[in-house]
Order: sequence, then C-alpha cells, then structure tokens
Amino acid sequence: MSTFIYFLCLSLLTSVSKSTIDYTSLYLSPAILFPDYQNMLISFKIYIYTPPNALSFSSPTESNFFTSLQTSPFVTQNPEEAHLYFVPFSSNLSSRSVGRLIRELRMEFPYWDRTLGADHFYVSCAGLGYESDRNLVELKKNSVQISCFPAHEGRFVPHKDITLPPLANIARASHAPGNRTAKYLGFVRYNGIKESNLVNELRSDPDFLIESEPSNGTTLVGRLGSSVFCLFEHGADVSGIGEALRFGCVPVVVMDRPMQDLPLMDVIRWQKIAIFVGSRGGVKEVKRVLDSTCKDEGCAGRKRLGVVASQHFVWNDTPQPYDSFHMVMYQLWLRRHTIRYARSEFA
Repeated sequence: MSTFIYFLCLSLLTSVSKSTIDYTSLYLSPAILFPDYQNMLISFKIYIYTPPNALSFSSPTESNFFTSLQTSPFVTQNPEEAHLYFVPFSSNLSSRSVGRLIRELRMEFPYWDRTLGADHFYVSCAGLGYESDRNLVELKKNSVQISCFPAHEGRFVPHKDITLPPLANIARASHAPGNRTAKYLGFVRYNGIKESNLVNELRSDPDFLIESEPSNGTTLVGRLGSSVFCLFEHGADVSGIGEALRFGCVPVVVMDRPMQDLPLMDVIRWQKIAIFVGSRGGVKEVKRVLDSTCKDEGCAGRKRLGVVASQHFVWNDTPQPYDSFHMVMYQLWLRRHTIRYARSEFA
C-alpha cells in the first residue's frame, strides 16, 4: 500500500473517531498501531510449508484466511528471511497425522527446533486439544493457533492464540436505514442465543424481538437498524457481531465466564463498543445493565465507535487495508518476537 493511501486511511480513522467521540478511543494503542501496521506491510514475511495433501477447511472463514495469505505479499519463498512459519493442514486431519506432520517438519527443516515451534502458526477452526505426543504438545503450547470465534472451551490459550473475525452474511453494499427510530430495545438473531429461561423471558418481553427463523438480507438490515442492542450468547451463533457493529446495533454478549477469545483483542477496546452481561439474572438484570449503559450518551458512543470498528470485521475477496485479513496479520506481527536457539542445542 502506498504512503498516500496509508495516511488517507489513518486520516479517515482518526477523524471519524475524534469528530464523534472525544473522550475515548477505539484502539488500545492508537499511537503505536498505525505506524506499526505500516511497518508490518513493508517488512513482515511468512514462509508457508508445502502441505502433504490438498487442503480442505471446515469453515469459509478458515478458507478465506488461507487463500488471502497465499496470495499476499507477506509470503516469502526464502525461509531464512521469514519472521513466522505457517503449518498448513486440513481441518479433518487426525491428531496422530498432525503429530506426524510436525515430526517430519522438524526432521527436514531447522526452523522448528530453533524455537520449539514458537515462531510457527496454524489454522484450526475447532482448535487442538492437549495430547501426550511431544510434537502435538509443542504445537499446542508454543505455536500460535488461529481458530474460529467463539473458540471451543479448553482449546484456546489466551494472549497466544487468535480468533478469526466471523464472516458476514449481509452483502457489503447494504446500508442501514438513515435517521431511524429504534422500535426495540434488543434484537436476537436466529440461533443467536441458546434455548434457556433467559430466551423464554425475552420472548415474553415486548421490548425484544427474537427471530424464530433466519431472515433475509433486507429484513435483517431493517431489524438491526431498528434495535438499540443486538444480543449474542458466547457459544451460540455469533457470526453477526460485525454486522451489528456496522448497522449501529450495539452488541450485547451474554456469557457466564470471562471472555478471552474475542477477535482483535490485541487491537480494539471491546468494552467501548460492546456490553457483557451474565444470564443468571434473567431479563430483569439484562434490562438493568442496558438501561444503565445508555446514561450519559453511553449508547451513542458505542454505536459510533462500533461503526468505525466494523471495517475490521470485513472479509474481502481481495484484502483491503485494515480489513479482517490484515488485522489478523497484524496480531501475528505482534507475536513475531521469539527466542531462537542454535540447532545443536537440541541435537
């Protein structure tokens, strides 16, 4: 990307956030993010090991990431200049076969043993569990796992692993209705929350709209645009979070344990664009939290920052600046610093 385009993107991002909200920032470290992102575009190099067989993935998001990576300028054919190494394998590959793959890589190349896999990464939507095989232990413990969101419980290591932003279901060309008045306090997409006492209470409350079947793009856009909040449950279908942000529907994530697998956790301040609430207090507690959040323009602030954040939840056929692919790559870039040992130390 040219310097001109970089500064244009930076100007747009900062002007949007500053013109709408002066008291907060969407990004954890905005002064570092933008110049460091530009440095990544110029310097970051990935070496992709040749897969033993044709690859197949269980989700479109995994496939999109791998296709974008393959055709990106980050890829190098010279493994000596690489910052990180990508280990490609199919979603349906057995644990034993993955362990065998790592064993073959460490025998053929010197790079795994230099860090015991800490400068390697792989994509697995379901994630890997803990195994006794040494190769799998090192892969799980040391290498960066890129998985789908939400990650399976017990298969995600916070601060090391990364989750992929969900793939949107609404065409990017769709637009939210302008100057609309909210008809509902909260909206729950089909399968957005698991069947529970909370869902039954929400169905009985006229302030909430609960989908009983999937809606088409136009209907869904209208429902997103006419609701203040969009409710999702961690562990259910959360694929619409990016779309909720884009259409000004503040995401409300229902969970009963700490969330450590949110997409882009190294980059954005989730507490500034979303609300987190437990399910045990029922609809009364949910409404109390939502009502208290809207005091002092809290809702408006989250909506505006959410629209800015939504550009990072877009998967493009050809990756664009600051989209999902590039923000995942930036998180990998942040993990490139590892200690490398001489091969003889592990001989």
